[in-house]
Amino acid sequence: MKTVTWDDLDEDARKALLARPEMESGAELQRIVADIVANVREHGDEAVAGYTRRFDGVMPPALWQATADHGRLDPALDAAIDRSIQTVRAFHAAGRPEDYSVTTAPGVECAMRYLPLDPVGLYVPAGSAPLPSTAVMLLVPALLAGCRQIVLATPPNESGLADDAVLAVARKLGLDKVLVAGGAQAIAAMAYGTESVPACAKLFGPGNRFVAEAKRQVAADVNGAAQDLPAGPSEVLVIADESADAQWVAVDLLSQAEHGPDSQVILVTDSARLADAVPKEIEALLERLSRAETTKLALQHAIIVRVDSLDDAVEVSERYAPEHLIVQTRDAESLAERITTAGSVFVGHYTPESLGDYISGTNHTLPTGGWARTTSGLAVVDFMRRMTVQRASLAGLRELGPPGARLAAHEGLDAHRLAIELRLNKEPTS
Repeated sequence: MKTVTWDDLDEDARKALLARPEMESGAELQRIVADIVANVREHGDEAVAGYTRRFDGVMPPALWQATADHGRLDPALDAAIDRSIQTVRAFHAAGRPEDYSVTTAPGVECAMRYLPLDPVGLYVPAGSAPLPSTAVMLLVPALLAGCRQIVLATPPNESGLADDAVLAVARKLGLDKVLVAGGAQAIAAMAYGTESVPACAKLFGPGNRFVAEAKRQVAADVNGAAQDLPAGPSEVLVIADESADAQWVAVDLLSQAEHGPDSQVILVTDSARLADAVPKEIEALLERLSRAETTKLALQHAIIVRVDSLDDAVEVSERYAPEHLIVQTRDAESLAERITTAGSVFVGHYTPESLGDYISGTNHTLPTGGWARTTSGLAVVDFMRRMTVQRASLAGLRELGPPGARLAAHEGLDAHRLAIELRLNKEPTS
Protein backbone atom coordinates (compact mmCIF):
# COMPACT_ATOMS: atom_id res chain seq x y z
CA MET A 1 0.00 0.00 0.00
CA LYS A 2 1.16 3.50 -0.81
CA THR A 3 1.38 5.91 2.16
CA VAL A 4 1.05 9.66 1.66
CA THR A 5 0.85 12.59 4.06
CA TRP A 6 -2.13 14.86 3.39
CA ASP A 7 -0.37 18.05 4.49
CA ASP A 8 2.48 17.41 2.06
CA LEU A 9 0.14 17.60 -0.94
CA ASP A 10 -0.95 20.71 -2.79
CA GLU A 11 -4.48 21.02 -4.09
CA ASP A 12 -3.76 19.44 -7.46
CA ALA A 13 -2.00 16.50 -5.80
CA ARG A 14 -4.93 16.00 -3.43
CA LYS A 15 -7.36 15.88 -6.32
CA ALA A 16 -5.16 13.41 -8.16
CA LEU A 17 -4.82 11.21 -5.06
CA LEU A 18 -8.59 10.90 -4.65
CA ALA A 19 -9.42 10.54 -8.34
CA ARG A 20 -10.90 7.21 -9.38
CA PRO A 21 -9.57 5.34 -12.39
CA GLU A 22 -11.62 6.15 -15.48
CA MET A 23 -14.58 3.84 -15.96
CA GLU A 24 -13.96 1.46 -18.81
CA SER A 25 -16.51 2.34 -21.44
CA GLY A 26 -14.38 2.90 -24.49
CA ALA A 27 -15.50 2.81 -28.07
CA GLU A 28 -14.85 -0.93 -28.44
CA LEU A 29 -16.92 -1.83 -25.35
CA GLN A 30 -19.73 0.45 -26.50
CA ARG A 31 -19.74 -1.15 -29.95
CA ILE A 32 -19.77 -4.72 -28.61
CA VAL A 33 -22.62 -3.97 -26.22
CA ALA A 34 -24.60 -2.07 -28.86
CA ASP A 35 -24.34 -5.07 -31.18
CA ILE A 36 -25.55 -7.42 -28.45
CA VAL A 37 -28.46 -5.15 -27.57
CA ALA A 38 -29.49 -4.79 -31.23
CA ASN A 39 -29.30 -8.55 -31.82
CA VAL A 40 -31.43 -9.33 -28.79
CA ARG A 41 -33.98 -6.73 -29.85
CA GLU A 42 -34.21 -8.37 -33.27
CA HIS A 43 -33.95 -12.05 -32.42
CA GLY A 44 -35.23 -12.25 -28.84
CA ASP A 45 -34.88 -15.48 -26.89
CA GLU A 46 -32.82 -17.09 -29.65
CA ALA A 47 -30.18 -14.36 -29.38
CA VAL A 48 -30.11 -14.56 -25.57
CA ALA A 49 -29.54 -18.31 -25.72
CA GLY A 50 -26.84 -17.87 -28.35
CA TYR A 51 -24.91 -15.38 -26.25
CA THR A 52 -25.21 -17.63 -23.21
CA ARG A 53 -23.67 -20.43 -25.22
CA ARG A 54 -20.94 -18.12 -26.50
CA PHE A 55 -20.00 -16.19 -23.35
CA ASP A 56 -20.84 -18.64 -20.54
CA GLY A 57 -19.86 -21.79 -22.40
CA VAL A 58 -23.02 -23.63 -21.39
CA MET A 59 -26.51 -24.14 -22.72
CA PRO A 60 -29.21 -24.04 -20.01
CA PRO A 61 -31.96 -26.64 -20.44
CA ALA A 62 -34.36 -23.69 -20.71
CA LEU A 63 -34.21 -19.91 -20.60
CA TRP A 64 -36.35 -19.92 -17.47
CA GLN A 65 -35.82 -22.10 -14.41
CA ALA A 66 -38.42 -22.84 -11.74
CA THR A 67 -37.38 -21.52 -8.33
CA ALA A 68 -38.50 -24.78 -6.73
CA ASP A 69 -35.90 -26.54 -8.85
CA HIS A 70 -32.95 -26.16 -6.52
CA GLY A 71 -30.89 -28.47 -4.39
CA ARG A 72 -31.19 -28.63 -0.63
CA LEU A 73 -29.32 -25.79 1.03
CA ASP A 74 -27.04 -26.18 4.00
CA PRO A 75 -29.34 -25.52 7.01
CA ALA A 76 -27.10 -22.74 8.32
CA LEU A 77 -27.15 -20.99 4.93
CA ASP A 78 -30.92 -21.41 4.69
CA ALA A 79 -31.36 -19.86 8.13
CA ALA A 80 -28.95 -17.03 7.27
CA ILE A 81 -31.01 -16.21 4.16
CA ASP A 82 -34.18 -16.10 6.25
CA ARG A 83 -32.57 -13.75 8.77
CA SER A 84 -31.26 -11.49 6.01
CA ILE A 85 -34.73 -11.25 4.47
CA GLN A 86 -36.15 -10.43 7.92
CA THR A 87 -33.74 -7.57 8.68
CA VAL A 88 -33.78 -6.09 5.17
CA ARG A 89 -37.58 -6.16 5.16
CA ALA A 90 -37.79 -4.52 8.60
CA PHE A 91 -35.46 -1.68 7.65
CA HIS A 92 -36.89 -0.98 4.21
CA ALA A 93 -40.53 -1.19 5.29
CA ALA A 94 -39.92 1.77 7.60
CA GLY A 95 -38.81 3.83 4.61
CA ARG A 96 -41.77 3.14 2.36
CA PRO A 97 -43.15 6.55 1.28
CA GLU A 98 -46.75 7.42 2.11
CA ASP A 99 -49.26 9.27 -0.04
CA TYR A 100 -50.20 12.71 1.28
CA SER A 101 -52.66 15.50 0.57
CA VAL A 102 -52.41 19.22 1.35
CA THR A 103 -55.01 21.99 1.14
CA THR A 104 -52.87 24.74 -0.36
CA ALA A 105 -55.71 27.29 -0.39
CA PRO A 106 -59.41 27.15 0.51
CA GLY A 107 -61.00 24.88 -2.09
CA VAL A 108 -57.74 23.63 -3.58
CA GLU A 109 -56.36 20.23 -2.68
CA CYS A 110 -53.03 18.86 -3.94
CA ALA A 111 -52.05 15.24 -3.41
CA MET A 112 -48.96 13.11 -3.92
CA ARG A 113 -49.38 9.49 -4.91
CA TYR A 114 -46.61 6.87 -4.96
CA LEU A 115 -47.10 4.16 -7.57
CA PRO A 116 -45.06 0.96 -8.07
CA LEU A 117 -43.12 0.49 -11.28
CA ASP A 118 -44.08 -2.51 -13.40
CA PRO A 119 -42.48 -4.60 -14.66
CA VAL A 120 -39.04 -4.27 -13.05
CA GLY A 121 -35.90 -6.21 -13.95
CA LEU A 122 -33.44 -7.37 -11.29
CA TYR A 123 -29.93 -8.48 -12.19
CA VAL A 124 -28.12 -10.80 -9.74
CA PRO A 125 -24.48 -11.37 -10.76
CA ALA A 126 -22.78 -14.75 -10.63
CA GLY A 127 -19.42 -14.13 -12.24
CA SER A 128 -16.67 -15.10 -9.80
CA ALA A 129 -19.30 -16.13 -7.25
CA PRO A 130 -23.13 -16.16 -7.09
CA LEU A 131 -24.64 -13.42 -4.93
CA PRO A 132 -27.86 -14.52 -3.17
CA SER A 133 -27.43 -11.48 -0.91
CA THR A 134 -28.02 -9.24 -3.93
CA ALA A 135 -31.23 -11.14 -4.68
CA VAL A 136 -32.42 -10.25 -1.17
CA MET A 137 -31.38 -6.59 -1.53
CA LEU A 138 -33.29 -6.19 -4.80
CA LEU A 139 -36.36 -8.35 -4.25
CA VAL A 140 -37.35 -7.15 -0.80
CA PRO A 141 -37.74 -3.43 -1.62
CA ALA A 142 -39.37 -4.26 -4.97
CA LEU A 143 -42.04 -6.26 -3.17
CA LEU A 144 -42.49 -3.61 -0.47
CA ALA A 145 -43.04 -1.05 -3.24
CA GLY A 146 -45.87 -3.20 -4.58
CA CYS A 147 -44.26 -4.23 -7.87
CA ARG A 148 -46.44 -6.97 -9.38
CA GLN A 149 -44.25 -8.09 -12.30
CA ILE A 150 -40.67 -8.86 -11.37
CA VAL A 151 -38.06 -10.43 -13.66
CA LEU A 152 -34.96 -11.74 -11.89
CA ALA A 153 -32.08 -12.61 -14.19
CA THR A 154 -28.93 -14.42 -13.11
CA PRO A 155 -26.15 -16.08 -15.15
CA PRO A 156 -25.91 -19.88 -15.33
CA ASN A 157 -23.32 -21.93 -13.46
CA GLU A 158 -21.14 -24.57 -15.13
CA SER A 159 -24.15 -26.89 -15.21
CA GLY A 160 -26.25 -24.35 -17.07
CA LEU A 161 -28.46 -23.71 -14.04
CA ALA A 162 -29.07 -20.80 -11.69
CA ASP A 163 -27.37 -20.88 -8.30
CA ASP A 164 -29.32 -22.86 -5.70
CA ALA A 165 -29.14 -20.11 -3.08
CA VAL A 166 -30.34 -17.44 -5.54
CA LEU A 167 -33.23 -19.71 -6.52
CA ALA A 168 -34.06 -20.25 -2.85
CA VAL A 169 -34.19 -16.50 -2.19
CA ALA A 170 -36.46 -15.99 -5.19
CA ARG A 171 -38.77 -18.81 -4.06
CA LYS A 172 -38.94 -17.54 -0.47
CA LEU A 173 -39.95 -14.12 -1.79
CA GLY A 174 -42.67 -15.36 -4.10
CA LEU A 175 -41.08 -15.74 -7.54
CA ASP A 176 -41.87 -19.00 -9.29
CA LYS A 177 -39.14 -18.71 -11.95
CA VAL A 178 -35.95 -16.84 -12.82
CA LEU A 179 -34.36 -15.93 -16.14
CA VAL A 180 -31.13 -17.91 -16.54
CA ALA A 181 -29.09 -15.38 -18.48
CA GLY A 182 -26.36 -12.88 -17.74
CA GLY A 183 -24.35 -10.07 -19.27
CA ALA A 184 -25.50 -7.44 -21.72
CA GLN A 185 -27.88 -9.96 -23.30
CA ALA A 186 -29.91 -10.27 -20.08
CA ILE A 187 -30.07 -6.48 -19.73
CA ALA A 188 -31.25 -6.12 -23.34
CA ALA A 189 -33.88 -8.82 -22.89
CA MET A 190 -35.32 -7.14 -19.79
CA ALA A 191 -35.13 -3.65 -21.29
CA TYR A 192 -36.86 -4.36 -24.61
CA GLY A 193 -38.63 -7.66 -24.01
CA THR A 194 -38.50 -10.92 -25.94
CA GLU A 195 -40.99 -13.67 -26.67
CA SER A 196 -40.80 -14.80 -23.04
CA VAL A 197 -39.38 -11.78 -21.19
CA PRO A 198 -41.61 -8.76 -20.53
CA ALA A 199 -40.12 -5.35 -21.30
CA CYS A 200 -39.26 -3.74 -17.97
CA ALA A 201 -39.68 -0.13 -16.92
CA LYS A 202 -36.50 0.00 -14.83
CA LEU A 203 -33.48 -2.23 -14.24
CA PHE A 204 -31.68 -2.81 -10.96
CA GLY A 205 -28.55 -4.55 -9.75
CA PRO A 206 -24.78 -4.54 -10.14
CA GLY A 207 -22.73 -6.30 -12.82
CA ASN A 208 -19.53 -6.31 -14.81
CA ARG A 209 -18.52 -3.66 -17.35
CA PHE A 210 -20.74 -5.21 -20.06
CA VAL A 211 -23.76 -5.12 -17.76
CA ALA A 212 -23.00 -1.55 -16.69
CA GLU A 213 -22.56 -0.40 -20.28
CA ALA A 214 -25.75 -2.16 -21.39
CA LYS A 215 -27.71 -0.49 -18.59
CA ARG A 216 -26.28 2.87 -19.63
CA GLN A 217 -27.23 2.36 -23.27
CA VAL A 218 -30.80 1.19 -22.68
CA ALA A 219 -31.37 3.97 -20.14
CA ALA A 220 -30.39 6.53 -22.79
CA ASP A 221 -33.10 5.17 -25.14
CA VAL A 222 -36.64 6.42 -24.56
CA ASN A 223 -37.86 2.98 -25.64
CA GLY A 224 -35.46 1.19 -23.27
CA ALA A 225 -35.49 0.97 -19.49
CA ALA A 226 -34.36 3.33 -16.73
CA GLN A 227 -31.46 2.24 -14.53
CA ASP A 228 -31.12 2.31 -10.77
CA LEU A 229 -27.86 4.12 -9.96
CA PRO A 230 -24.30 4.60 -11.21
CA ALA A 231 -22.21 1.68 -9.98
CA GLY A 232 -18.64 0.76 -10.71
CA PRO A 233 -15.81 -0.93 -8.79
CA SER A 234 -16.46 -1.47 -5.09
CA GLU A 235 -14.78 0.93 -2.67
CA VAL A 236 -14.25 1.53 1.04
CA LEU A 237 -12.65 4.31 3.04
CA VAL A 238 -11.74 3.68 6.68
CA ILE A 239 -11.19 6.51 9.16
CA ALA A 240 -9.27 5.16 12.14
CA ASP A 241 -7.40 6.59 15.10
CA GLU A 242 -5.08 5.19 17.78
CA SER A 243 -7.99 3.30 19.38
CA ALA A 244 -8.50 1.08 16.32
CA ASP A 245 -7.37 -2.54 16.09
CA ALA A 246 -4.89 -2.84 13.21
CA GLN A 247 -6.06 -6.34 12.29
CA TRP A 248 -9.70 -5.25 12.16
CA VAL A 249 -8.84 -2.27 9.95
CA ALA A 250 -6.79 -4.55 7.69
CA VAL A 251 -9.57 -7.08 7.23
CA ASP A 252 -12.10 -4.31 6.52
CA LEU A 253 -9.86 -3.07 3.72
CA LEU A 254 -9.40 -6.61 2.42
CA SER A 255 -13.16 -7.25 2.44
CA GLN A 256 -13.53 -4.72 -0.36
CA ALA A 257 -10.25 -5.44 -2.12
CA GLU A 258 -11.30 -9.06 -2.64
CA HIS A 259 -14.27 -7.98 -4.78
CA GLY A 260 -12.04 -7.42 -7.81
CA PRO A 261 -8.75 -6.06 -9.09
CA ASP A 262 -10.25 -2.61 -9.64
CA SER A 263 -11.68 -2.25 -6.10
CA GLN A 264 -10.66 0.94 -4.28
CA VAL A 265 -9.51 0.83 -0.62
CA ILE A 266 -8.28 3.78 1.42
CA LEU A 267 -7.22 4.13 5.06
CA VAL A 268 -7.19 7.63 6.55
CA THR A 269 -5.54 7.83 9.97
CA ASP A 270 -3.80 10.18 12.38
CA SER A 271 -2.00 7.23 14.01
CA ALA A 272 1.60 6.47 13.03
CA ARG A 273 1.30 3.09 14.74
CA LEU A 274 -1.74 2.14 12.67
CA ALA A 275 -0.21 3.33 9.39
CA ASP A 276 2.76 1.07 10.06
CA ALA A 277 0.85 -1.95 11.41
CA VAL A 278 -2.02 -2.25 8.93
CA PRO A 279 0.09 -3.26 5.89
CA LYS A 280 1.76 -5.97 8.00
CA GLU A 281 -1.64 -7.28 9.11
CA ILE A 282 -2.81 -7.29 5.50
CA GLU A 283 0.17 -9.42 4.47
CA ALA A 284 -0.59 -11.92 7.23
CA LEU A 285 -4.31 -12.09 6.44
CA LEU A 286 -3.81 -12.53 2.70
CA GLU A 287 -2.65 -16.09 3.33
CA ARG A 288 -6.13 -16.90 4.66
CA LEU A 289 -8.05 -15.62 1.62
CA SER A 290 -9.23 -17.85 -1.22
CA ARG A 291 -9.23 -14.80 -3.52
CA ALA A 292 -5.74 -13.66 -2.52
CA GLU A 293 -4.45 -13.15 -6.06
CA THR A 294 -7.38 -10.93 -7.02
CA THR A 295 -7.04 -9.06 -3.74
CA LYS A 296 -3.34 -8.39 -4.31
CA LEU A 297 -4.15 -6.71 -7.63
CA ALA A 298 -6.56 -4.33 -5.90
CA LEU A 299 -4.01 -3.58 -3.18
CA GLN A 300 -1.55 -2.31 -5.80
CA HIS A 301 -3.48 0.96 -5.87
CA ALA A 302 -4.57 1.01 -2.22
CA ILE A 303 -3.67 4.12 -0.21
CA ILE A 304 -2.91 5.06 3.38
CA VAL A 305 -3.44 8.78 3.96
CA ARG A 306 -1.71 10.20 7.04
CA VAL A 307 -3.50 13.21 8.51
CA ASP A 308 -2.70 15.49 11.45
CA SER A 309 -6.23 15.38 12.85
CA LEU A 310 -9.58 13.68 12.47
CA ASP A 311 -10.90 16.97 11.12
CA ASP A 312 -8.59 16.42 8.16
CA ALA A 313 -9.81 12.80 7.96
CA VAL A 314 -13.39 14.02 7.61
CA GLU A 315 -12.29 16.41 4.86
CA VAL A 316 -10.62 13.58 2.94
CA SER A 317 -13.71 11.38 3.23
CA GLU A 318 -16.11 14.15 2.23
CA ARG A 319 -14.04 14.92 -0.84
CA TYR A 320 -13.80 11.27 -1.85
CA ALA A 321 -17.51 10.45 -1.20
CA PRO A 322 -16.95 6.70 -0.69
CA GLU A 323 -19.41 3.93 -1.38
CA HIS A 324 -18.66 2.54 2.09
CA LEU A 325 -17.24 4.54 5.00
CA ILE A 326 -16.09 2.78 8.17
CA VAL A 327 -15.42 4.92 11.25
CA GLN A 328 -13.18 3.25 13.83
CA THR A 329 -12.38 6.04 16.28
CA ARG A 330 -12.85 6.77 19.97
CA ASP A 331 -15.82 9.05 19.41
CA ALA A 332 -17.15 7.43 16.27
CA GLU A 333 -20.73 8.60 16.78
CA SER A 334 -19.94 12.32 16.78
CA LEU A 335 -17.53 11.96 13.86
CA ALA A 336 -20.13 10.06 11.80
CA GLU A 337 -22.63 12.86 12.43
CA ARG A 338 -20.37 15.15 10.41
CA ILE A 339 -20.42 12.92 7.33
CA THR A 340 -22.71 14.06 4.50
CA THR A 341 -21.28 12.29 1.43
CA ALA A 342 -21.08 8.51 1.63
CA GLY A 343 -23.19 5.65 0.34
CA SER A 344 -23.37 3.87 3.69
CA VAL A 345 -21.60 4.57 6.99
CA PHE A 346 -20.47 1.93 9.50
CA VAL A 347 -19.97 3.41 12.95
CA GLY A 348 -17.70 2.02 15.65
CA HIS A 349 -15.22 -0.79 16.14
CA TYR A 350 -17.87 -3.53 16.08
CA THR A 351 -19.56 -2.54 12.82
CA PRO A 352 -17.76 -4.16 9.88
CA GLU A 353 -18.97 -3.30 6.40
CA SER A 354 -19.79 -6.99 5.94
CA LEU A 355 -22.85 -6.51 8.16
CA GLY A 356 -24.32 -4.10 5.64
CA ASP A 357 -23.49 -6.41 2.76
CA TYR A 358 -25.51 -9.25 4.21
CA ILE A 359 -27.51 -8.90 7.35
CA SER A 360 -27.85 -5.54 9.16
CA GLY A 361 -30.88 -4.53 7.08
CA THR A 362 -29.55 -1.66 4.98
CA ASN A 363 -29.08 -2.11 1.25
CA HIS A 364 -25.73 -3.00 -0.27
CA THR A 365 -26.65 -1.59 -3.70
CA LEU A 366 -24.82 1.74 -3.39
CA PRO A 367 -23.40 4.52 -5.59
CA THR A 368 -19.67 4.35 -6.35
CA GLY A 369 -17.21 6.54 -8.20
CA GLY A 370 -18.06 9.65 -6.17
CA TRP A 371 -21.76 9.50 -7.07
CA ALA A 372 -22.55 9.38 -3.33
CA ARG A 373 -22.37 13.18 -3.50
CA THR A 374 -25.73 13.26 -5.28
CA THR A 375 -27.11 9.71 -5.36
CA SER A 376 -28.43 7.44 -2.63
CA GLY A 377 -28.33 3.71 -2.05
CA LEU A 378 -31.25 1.58 -3.15
CA ALA A 379 -34.54 1.94 -1.25
CA VAL A 380 -38.23 1.18 -1.69
CA VAL A 381 -38.86 4.57 -3.29
CA ASP A 382 -36.54 3.64 -6.18
CA PHE A 383 -39.10 1.04 -7.25
CA MET A 384 -41.85 3.67 -7.36
CA ARG A 385 -42.70 6.85 -9.17
CA ARG A 386 -44.42 9.94 -7.80
CA MET A 387 -47.55 11.41 -9.35
CA THR A 388 -49.30 14.58 -8.28
CA VAL A 389 -53.08 15.04 -8.32
CA GLN A 390 -54.93 18.31 -7.79
CA ARG A 391 -58.56 19.35 -7.62
CA ALA A 392 -60.17 22.77 -7.23
CA SER A 393 -63.71 23.85 -6.43
CA LEU A 394 -65.13 27.05 -7.89
CA ALA A 395 -64.21 28.76 -4.63
CA GLY A 396 -60.71 27.45 -4.98
CA LEU A 397 -60.45 28.70 -8.56
CA ARG A 398 -61.64 32.13 -7.42
CA GLU A 399 -58.98 32.11 -4.72
CA LEU A 400 -55.96 31.07 -6.79
CA GLY A 401 -57.12 31.81 -10.36
CA PRO A 402 -56.44 35.56 -10.48
CA PRO A 403 -52.78 35.36 -9.32
CA GLY A 404 -52.31 32.35 -11.59
CA ALA A 405 -53.70 34.30 -14.54
CA ARG A 406 -51.44 37.23 -13.73
CA LEU A 407 -48.37 34.99 -13.81
CA ALA A 408 -49.50 33.53 -17.14
CA ALA A 409 -49.99 37.04 -18.58
CA HIS A 410 -46.48 38.02 -17.51
CA GLU A 411 -45.07 35.00 -19.34
CA GLY A 412 -47.09 35.78 -22.46
CA LEU A 413 -48.97 32.46 -22.40
CA ASP A 414 -52.44 33.63 -23.34
CA ALA A 415 -54.12 30.23 -23.51
CA HIS A 416 -52.92 29.53 -19.97
CA ARG A 417 -54.45 32.83 -18.82
CA LEU A 418 -57.69 32.24 -20.68
CA ALA A 419 -58.06 28.71 -19.29
CA ILE A 420 -58.45 30.37 -15.91
CA GLU A 421 -60.30 33.56 -16.84
CA LEU A 422 -62.94 31.94 -19.05
CA ARG A 423 -63.91 29.69 -16.18
CA LEU A 424 -64.01 32.59 -13.73
CA ASN A 425 -66.14 34.71 -16.08
CA LYS A 426 -68.73 32.03 -16.81
CA GLU A 427 -71.82 31.93 -14.63
CA PRO A 428 -71.76 28.78 -12.52
CA THR A 429 -74.30 26.15 -13.47
CA SER A 430 -76.66 24.96 -10.79
